[in-house]
Amino acid sequence: MDRPAWAPEGVDMQQASPARMYDALLGGSHNFDVDRKAAELGKQLVPDLPRVALSNRAFLRRAVRFLVDAGIRQFLDIGSGIPTAGNVHEVAQKLDPEIRVLYADIDPVAVAHSKAILSGNDRAAAIEADLRKPEELLGKVRATGLIDFEQPVGVLMVAVLHLLSDDDAPAERVAAVRDAVPSGSYLAISHLTSELRPEDAAQLGANAAQQSKVGVYFRPAAAITAMFDGWDLVEPGVVELPAWRPESERDHHEAPGRSLGLAGVGRKG
Repeated sequence: MDRPAWAPEGVDMQQASPARMYDALLGGSHNFDVDRKAAELGKQLVPDLPRVALSNRAFLRRAVRFLVDAGIRQFLDIGSGIPTAGNVHEVAQKLDPEIRVLYADIDPVAVAHSKAILSGNDRAAAIEADLRKPEELLGKVRATGLIDFEQPVGVLMVAVLHLLSDDDAPAERVAAVRDAVPSGSYLAISHLTSELRPEDAAQLGANAAQQSKVGVYFRPAAAITAMFDGWDLVEPGVVELPAWRPESERDHHEAPGRSLGLAGVGRKG
């Protein structure tokens, strides 16, 4: 199998990646055949799975605009994935070209492609880092000089915490980042949930475990809400993806009561 020019050396092209599977669901081009097959199997199990991806992407854009309106001028996107149209720096810098954005992801394909897209943008960068090692991640963030931890930060953990098992203690990883940012910072989370469609969630979780070295963990609403410990939730709280401050009918990719994802935004007081 020929290695695409955008794929870094050492990347296993025979092993599916959550970031590349998500890219495939969104119709992106930076994925391998194994990722497309895994995404297709997921769609066979749950035909409306691509709507979840679209719904999640729409939430990200709305959350970024909300945080810019709230005065945030620097963003740390942890688990940023493979950039697609309407990514954080595009949304934020359209509103204010001076906004700084740092992407962090564990997937070398995501990081390599991010760096290529950001070439020439001196207010945006990408690093390879692991949320499961928050102190190491924060050290890498500080080393870039792009994020000033003396000023409020917009922290984005969109579709990443459900890739951490309970043994990885996702709430503790969130807390470590919370403790590193000052008052006035915000946190946006989206997370796959077992709350509304437990059977579909169970099927997709089992499929992910078979297709990828990284599991996907669908959690109940209470567990997702608990990740905001120490943050003041903004209205409407932790809700279905399309229900978080929709801006138009175009944001309703999933029917009410049918979303496989929950989302919320909190502010550090």
